[in-house]
Amino acid sequence: MDQQDPILNGKYPAKAHCAKVASYLQTKPANVRSNAVIYLEGQKTILIEDNDEPRPFRQRRPFFYLSGCSLPDCHLIYEISTSTLTLFIPDLNPDAVIWSGLPLMPTEALKTYDIDACLPNSSLPAHLSSLAQQDSEVGFYIKDSQRDAFLSVLEPSVFTDSELLHPAIDECRVTKDSYEVALLRKANTISNAAHTAVLHAIPTARNEQDLEAVFIATCISSGAKHQAYHGIFGSGENAATLHYQHNNQPLTGRKNVLVDAGAEWDCYCSDVTRTMPLTGKFDPESRAIYSIVLRMQSAAFALLKAEVCWETLHIRAHEIAVQGLLELGILRNGTPEELLKERVSVAFFPHGLGHYLGMDTHDTGGNPDYGDNDSLFRFLRIRGSIPQGAVVTVEPGVYFCRFIVEPYLRDEKKKGFIDERVLEKFWGVGGVRIEGMCRVSVFGMTE
Repeated sequence: MDQQDPILNGKYPAKAHCAKVASYLQTKPANVRSNAVIYLEGQKTILIEDNDEPRPFRQRRPFFYLSGCSLPDCHLIYEISTSTLTLFIPDLNPDAVIWSGLPLMPTEALKTYDIDACLPNSSLPAHLSSLAQQDSEVGFYIKDSQRDAFLSVLEPSVFTDSELLHPAIDECRVTKDSYEVALLRKANTISNAAHTAVLHAIPTARNEQDLEAVFIATCISSGAKHQAYHGIFGSGENAATLHYQHNNQPLTGRKNVLVDAGAEWDCYCSDVTRTMPLTGKFDPESRAIYSIVLRMQSAAFALLKAEVCWETLHIRAHEIAVQGLLELGILRNGTPEELLKERVSVAFFPHGLGHYLGMDTHDTGGNPDYGDNDSLFRFLRIRGSIPQGAVVTVEPGVYFCRFIVEPYLRDEKKKGFIDERVLEKFWGVGGVRIEGMCRVSVFGMTE
């Protein structure tokens, strides 16, 4: 496995992210404030219902972006005028120490995080009151989920805005700095090793869950204790379900397994999909579909560069899918242009080409339009141009999902475009998806 990027030996660039968000906020004409503060609270400890154990903890992504802190029950204040970032952490609780050991102390937090000060939560109300007395003009916070009793201290004397901060952070998260890219590469390196381990485990595996266990074990032994999302380990026709979740069916008698799984590293995600033969070699039908999907991905990668329109890449992938399915005889009775116009390829490639990637698998800023009446674009998670520095996934696929395809076979107009006799040979392929992640530059992309 590749060694860790040396940049990760430093601190997560929380203050740079705060400054980036502050600059974005100050571009809003009605909200230009030089003496403003940003207030956020992290995720709280939440107990499992009817139990004294906490739920698995996942830090709120906006909070981590501005702090680099993944501890529960924390708060932050960023003073825009002085570029001062203060982290508030839980007070020392002697009773809790008995069970859980000593928590992170303020002196340790200052060494760990890119912050200017660290104070106990008990000092937060007084700190907010002090800011109010200093004539702070506006306090930015995130509505509802980020609001608690502490914020009421500001409101009598400071105007508060709960609408701008969340979209500001979402937009700033789209482009990644070098530290974030290093985190993503670390997660991706671990995921690649886990996918390779799954491939080697196939000859002795008996069930989808055996392969899932190998993947997760490889990630944990590499230091990645959290998965970026619930992995997909779909064999046979299960691979035709885009977000298949059961992962518990026997592998016997099936051709392929689609593995869509990724590790998380320090709150940053990877997202990798590979389709693997269960017998050691693709049969002719599977190889033909795999070849089409690989060409779809290669063509998209070739077009991908800063400011390219994402819809252009998506259309190109569909054009290649149409051409490939025509050559196999699955599609018929029309030119590639006619078949694309009739959206017949959506029956076999129903999802978008990819998405932004970062702290969330389907990361922020894509501006999807799920109400689009055009089935070709409805499920795109990215719309419009791709900025330099964004990290995206490119994940074309071709699937043989009866629930999706069979309505086309019953449609009087569209059924003539699909040869059911040829199609019958491909149901067992299930689905083929190939997914990789890359950073976008003006020169193209880097994987």
